[in-house]
Formats: sequence, C-alpha cells, structure tokens
Amino acid sequence: MGSADLRGHRWAELLLSASLLTVWSLPAAAQLTPDASLLKVTRKLLAKPTISVSQGTAIEHKENVTFYCGTKDVNITIYWVSNNQPLVLHERMRLSTDGKTLTIFPVQREDTGTYQCEVWGVLQVMSSDPTFLVVNYGPDPVRIKVEPGVPNGEAVEVIEGSNVTFSVETQSHPPAAYLWVFPNDSKPITSSFLTASTFTIYAVSREHEGTYSCLVSNSATQLSHLATLKFHVLERLTKPCVMPPNQTLVENASLVALTCQTAHERAAAQWFLRGQLLLPSKHLVLSADNRTLAIHGLQRNDTGPYECEVWNWSSRVRSDPLKLNISYGPDRVDITRGSTSEVVSTIRAELNSSLTLQCWAESQPDAEFHWTLEPSTSVCTGEQLVIEALTWEHQGIYSCTAFNSLTQLARSASVLVRVIGPRSSLSEGAIAGIIIGILAVTALATGLGCFLYIRNAKG
Repeated sequence: MGSADLRGHRWAELLLSASLLTVWSLPAAAQLTPDASLLKVTRKLLAKPTISVSQGTAIEHKENVTFYCGTKDVNITIYWVSNNQPLVLHERMRLSTDGKTLTIFPVQREDTGTYQCEVWGVLQVMSSDPTFLVVNYGPDPVRIKVEPGVPNGEAVEVIEGSNVTFSVETQSHPPAAYLWVFPNDSKPITSSFLTASTFTIYAVSREHEGTYSCLVSNSATQLSHLATLKFHVLERLTKPCVMPPNQTLVENASLVALTCQTAHERAAAQWFLRGQLLLPSKHLVLSADNRTLAIHGLQRNDTGPYECEVWNWSSRVRSDPLKLNISYGPDRVDITRGSTSEVVSTIRAELNSSLTLQCWAESQPDAEFHWTLEPSTSVCTGEQLVIEALTWEHQGIYSCTAFNSLTQLARSASVLVRVIGPRSSLSEGAIAGIIIGILAVTALATGLGCFLYIRNAKG
C-alpha cells in the first residue's frame, strides 16, 4: 500500500466514525441524559504535538538519529510523516511501542528531508511542526573524464591541437572540494582555475602529456578520494615511407626486409600488397610492431607493389607504393629457327639459303647472349644469329649461352645445322684452297643479333 493510500485510509476511518455518530441515535425510551463532565471530556480538543530530534545533521553510514513526538493526550495513535508523505518504515528504522520514538540507524542520504508526527484521536488529527534532517555524505568514488578522448589501455588519447576538457563527477553533500595536480608538479596547484570540478586545455600539445590527479574531499564527512589519469596526445599523422633494402634483390635470397618509416611512435601500422591488406604467412612475416616486413625466400613475383599505412582512432595515412626490382634467371635457354616458337635441336637448310637462329631465355634484367660454333669458335653476340648464304663450312653445332650479370648465372643450349644440296664440282685442291673467313659481324638495328658472312675465294 502506497503512502497516499495509507493517509487516505486513515482519513476514511475517521470520517466513517464521524458519520456513524451523526446518523445513529437511541430510541427515546433508551436515551440517557449525558453527564456534564462526560460531555466536557469528549469535547476536549487534542493538543498540538511537538517533535524533537537528537541531531539535525548526521553523517551517512556513521551516525544514528532519533526523533521524539511529545504529547500529553491519551487514547491516541501516533503516525509519522516524511516529506509530507506517510512514512513507510524500512529495515533501518525502529518505532517504539507507543509510537512516540522513531530511530534511524545508521542514516543514509535518502533519509534527508522533513519529519513530522501526527496525533490521531477519534474525531481529530493534530500535526507537529516539521523538523529537518540533513545527511552529509560523499564524496563517492570518482574518476576523471576527458572530452574528446578515447581510452587506450590505462590511458586516454586525444589529438594534438584539439580543445580538451577534464572533469570529475561525484555525489557529495555538502558539495565536494576539488584539487588538481598537473604532471611534473610536486605540489597541488591551488589557483581558483584548478579547484573546480572541470577545466579546459586549449590547443593541446605533447607538452601537456602525463598523469593528471584530482583530490576530491568533503570537510563535513572528512572523506576524500583521489582519481588519476594517464593522458596521451597523438600527433596529426603524416605520410609514412616504405624503405627498400639497400641491396641488389636476387631471386631465392634468404631474407629481404622492408621498413615502414614514420615519426609517429604511437600510431599503429599495417601493410598492403597489391592494394589488398597483407596477410602474414611463413613467406611474409611481420615484426611485433608491424613496422618491418620480412620476405623469406624472395621470388620473382614478390615485386609488389607494397604500401604501409599508419593510423590511430582519428585518421590514417598510407605511403606511396613501392615496387621491387627482383633479378632472376636466366631460365632454360631455347633455340628456334627465326621467330617461330618451335624449339629445334637439328636444322637442315639448303645450300646458299639464309638461316636465322633465335636464342630465348627468361631473365631479369635481359640476359646477354653469346654464340659459338664448335669447337669453341666464337661467332657473335646477341640473341639472333643470321647467316645470309649457307656454305658447307657453316655446318656444325651452334651453342647459345645466356648470362645475367646481376645473378651471375649462365645457361646454354645447342643446335646442329646441316647443309644440304649438290656437292661442288671443284677439285679437292680447289676446295682446300677456299679461304673461309668471317668478313664482318654486324649487330642488327635492334642490337640483338649478328650477321655471319663467309666468302669463297677462287684459287
């Protein structure tokens, strides 16, 4: 039953009693002449009760308070009222048998307010004047808030240049006193600016970093609480740079390291490969702080591009892409006839016809090609060997060697050239007198081939 219901219920009982006395009367034969002294007693008005309190101010959780309702009237019922509402007793309240004494032990902050006692007779109710109870409490445990700020572990982070407000919230009566301690100060700063529950730092910088403390106290309760906060200022991010290794990159190198260079120590870092977030593996290994990317067993397709990104909760900045120049090869060497794709090991060509040999090898950078005619006769350099008019002396095994100056690797392939056609009508002596020579070895316009000329001299 609520407090309003209780009070209404009491008034309903009183009105019912009055109505019964009004409408009910005895038959004439049964009526008695009332005694004058009895009428005098029943018409006596109730006296206004008084209320007293053991102490009008008390400390929460520490002190008890007793209210006493003073009245000389008898045959009455005493009710208690708090803040103009019928008092509902709780586990910390005790009421004496006669209802005149109300004890609260110990008091709490919600017990603050006005108290009255009411004396109820048969047809009358009299209330005491109110008395006020003040309960001092707090300060409650406190913590420092920073706006705008983002928690990161035990610290709160803000962005350099922003306006930052520090505040402390607590419940306390009377109002608490605040005393702030700034970083690098051995004594509390007691200026009026720093004794309020809040203050603002404008255009915050790294110089404002450190641990802030606020001592909150209540002189009435003799209680105090100390709140502390680590405060970090994050610089506005600038573009990082991916630092390439200071070495020539060769395929199958044991280890290559890329470094994300940035001035922001507190910024987080992450890597991107070909525009996608890089996922670490046994081949691609990140350091604990993500600032270094190690490539184990470098492969030719590890060229990238690579990017690193630094970020914090307010912004993120990505580096320019870096593409690696990886040297490899030469791979298998192949020889074809002309520019066809068919690899040959033996070529049959007509006498006096032209012949072009093409040497192929996958390599980065491009391989250097060298042709020889066995046994170990140097013919020319370049990826093409061109013979304009085949003679019998052009028969033999031609070898092409591909060499990479950076990887220091070389590979070779050979092809057998056979010349077919009618034998010459010259005598053996004439044949022996044929002067065979290489008149010129001239590079093609592309610089990738050579011509081989052999002239027959008539004796």
